[in-house]
Amino acid sequence: MPLVKLEGVSVSFSAAPLLDGVDFQIDPGERIALVGLNGAGKSTLMKVVNGQVHADHGSVWQDPAIRVAQLPQMLPAADERLVYDVVAEGLAEVRELREAFEALSHKTDAASLQKMERLQLRLEALDGWHLEQRVQTVLDRLGLDADTRMSELSGGWRRRAALGAALVQRPDLLLLDEPTNHLDIETIEWLEQVMLDYRGAILFVSHDRDLVEHLATRIVELDRGNLTSFPGSYTQYLELKQKLLEDEERQNAEFDKKLAQEERWIRQGIKARRTRNEGRVRALKQMRQERSQRRERQGTANISLDEAQRSGKLVAELKHVNMQYAGKPLLQDFSMTVQRGDRIGLIGANGSGKSTLLRIILGQLEPDAGEVKLGTKMDVAYFDQLRGQLDPEKSVIDNVSGGRESVDINGRQRHIISYLQDFLFSPERARTPVKALSGGECNRLLLARLFSQPANVLVLDEPTNDLDIETLELLEEILLAFEGTILLVSHDRRFLDNVVTSSVVFEGDARVREYVGGYKDWLRQRPQPVHQAQAEAKPAEEKQKAAEKPRRKSSNKLSYKLQRELDSLPEQLEEAEAELEKLQAETSAPDFYSRDHEDVARVLEVLHQQEQRLETLMERWVELEAMQEEG
Repeated sequence: MPLVKLEGVSVSFSAAPLLDGVDFQIDPGERIALVGLNGAGKSTLMKVVNGQVHADHGSVWQDPAIRVAQLPQMLPAADERLVYDVVAEGLAEVRELREAFEALSHKTDAASLQKMERLQLRLEALDGWHLEQRVQTVLDRLGLDADTRMSELSGGWRRRAALGAALVQRPDLLLLDEPTNHLDIETIEWLEQVMLDYRGAILFVSHDRDLVEHLATRIVELDRGNLTSFPGSYTQYLELKQKLLEDEERQNAEFDKKLAQEERWIRQGIKARRTRNEGRVRALKQMRQERSQRRERQGTANISLDEAQRSGKLVAELKHVNMQYAGKPLLQDFSMTVQRGDRIGLIGANGSGKSTLLRIILGQLEPDAGEVKLGTKMDVAYFDQLRGQLDPEKSVIDNVSGGRESVDINGRQRHIISYLQDFLFSPERARTPVKALSGGECNRLLLARLFSQPANVLVLDEPTNDLDIETLELLEEILLAFEGTILLVSHDRRFLDNVVTSSVVFEGDARVREYVGGYKDWLRQRPQPVHQAQAEAKPAEEKQKAAEKPRRKSSNKLSYKLQRELDSLPEQLEEAEAELEKLQAETSAPDFYSRDHEDVARVLEVLHQQEQRLETLMERWVELEAMQEEG
């Protein structure tokens, strides 16, 4: 039995409906990723599901016993409330019922006793007598301190408190709108695991492609008012979506060709009009109407950036730098060299010192100790995740142009309206005050402002927040083509993997190391898991012994047990590859996705597990081969 069911639902706030007669169903235990371009109506659909927006047409049904909770996109305020009170706000109804019950508990008249009886039944149905235990259980699970004030917490910890207010309700359906915004990578992975362990249904909107890949059991795309469901992983969604777009383009081209033929026919000479077929005329009118009602797919942003003259080969050189803040060490004996063309990602928990290191590299902050040498001819453009560079009272145009009618992009004058259209701002939207923009529009505006400035060093602090996936992927392409230097702070794992050439990782206890490659490359190269690296550091002697042990062992031949394992791996790899090919052939069949939804999901899950098994076997074979060669 479904939890929520929408049939023929339409919602419109303008000429083009955001939801155009959509059908949608959420079943127990599903984890549905809702994707689509900024402004497509994803938040509106979630509000319809939650009962906050009423449909213009169609029906919305909810299981009468369902409990729905939502994690809002905006962070809770950094005010003087205690964390306990913020989490307990999720049980506001329970608290009100208990307060009402206690207010009546001193009265003995019949009417009061009847009210108390009704309140008691309602409280028992909501498990309201165990409010304190429920709150404390969630606090423990999320690692939150009940007595800490919200003003003392970082954005990531405030997000945890907001999640606690949702989870304490024990919802059957949890709605998440961009849940990873303002979270560091460690917290994102923690949230991912919490959601995987969660037994209720989840409907979530996220630009984090790795989160969608790992979490979603089904992907639903909202495009031009229509919903399309894609079973399987994000990678499979991309493949199917590309095929659908190609089919749509081909069908539209065939339709337009036929329409053009009919238009030529209707405009023929006198003789043709005498023998004109009235049915054909009516069909032409219908085709004209159908063409006028076609909703074209919203274009993707056409981003380009204005590159300045080349900087010197050296951008910055740091030698034995030490830095602390409020008595807490952030950098200890840290050295690195930044050269022209480097694309460096900074990875670490919120508050670990990433912004401090950026300011040192740019010469904006003197370290407590050590030497910093800066390069020459540097033109720096800075992307601020907090949007402090935007004036909320001014229009989109004024925030970019500064009163000019045009901007100079790579030596070519562009009218400001034309330039902003590249970032998906219509002429009307370009005249809108910034305070009326959505989060995604604000980030696109920041990019438009950033890329209108000549620069050979880009500093990007969380540029991916609120961007739709298509714009995010286009941004990746632009950054890869940029010939200058990029310093990138991001908690988007796939974005880091796709863009950076090296990663500077804050591993805890002021230990900062540089690794070749992106996030996954760091995971492969790091000496130990993050939670161990953040634990108490080993004494220098123990570290030396730990480093020497594997070298001594590698000088010997493989043990009998390891040799047997190595000998058996080729056969296991061959079997795993054969099974994977069989599954891939099954999922590539033309009629595969027309099968029963549960059967499709089961096969896709088996395929995913087989891919992981093959990768694990391959990694083990490479590891043992390397050990044998060293021996």
